[in-house]
Amino acid sequence: MTFNRQRRDDPPPPDVAALKYRRVLLKLSGEMLAGDMKYGISPPVVDRLTDEIKQVHDMGVSLGLVIGGGNIVRGTLASQQGMDRVNADYMGMLATVINALALQDWLERKGTETRVLTAIRMEQLAEPYIRRRALRHLDKGRVVIFAGGTGNPYFSTDSAAVLRGIEMEADVIVKATKVDGVYTADPAKDATATFIPEISFLDALSRELGVMDAAALSLCKENGTPVIVCSLDSPDTVARVVRGERIGTLVHP
Repeated sequence: MTFNRQRRDDPPPPDVAALKYRRVLLKLSGEMLAGDMKYGISPPVVDRLTDEIKQVHDMGVSLGLVIGGGNIVRGTLASQQGMDRVNADYMGMLATVINALALQDWLERKGTETRVLTAIRMEQLAEPYIRRRALRHLDKGRVVIFAGGTGNPYFSTDSAAVLRGIEMEADVIVKATKVDGVYTADPAKDATATFIPEISFLDALSRELGVMDAAALSLCKENGTPVIVCSLDSPDTVARVVRGERIGTLVHP
């Protein structure tokens, strides 16, 4: 069987050519799915998020998603409370699978074809992560949801997002947070915190601004993959980003 996968350097379709970013990895925190609830999954929130994901996909963007699991269990927090760190991290990875299945369900009901690929094998629920398979799904126009983190303890979902973004040859990684970008301090705790519209990976690392963990930032720096940190509180945020509008904070080499 012969596959005719479009090469990344081939001319893009006319509707995609106007976009600044043709292939995007979107990182969502698990806490976003909980909305105003402390834990769990809020259907209205997932409905709104999947509307935005569908909108970006319908623009012709090749889209991958990585979702955290903090709305169900956070491995680092559980380990700080006395649980074995490895077990706690695996519990966190399983939580990302639950969230991925929720996103898949909402997207599929809206007519957007998806595939969930997991770093931990569980064939009854999702496909095992294989890079060439993920690229094939993307080239077929499917939204690919990467679950299970990296499949290894001691690595955050930020690291998983960067790793999958690099493997899928993403033009940019969009990290959705509760705030509208990167600040000099936590704006919720420090009224003097100043917004930073643009910063290098090296400065973000040295100033410990909490953009991503050090491993994730180092991967981005080494591979030259830019990161845009923004909030999804405003509608059409990701759509505006892929069109090239300056939204949030750009973290670059």
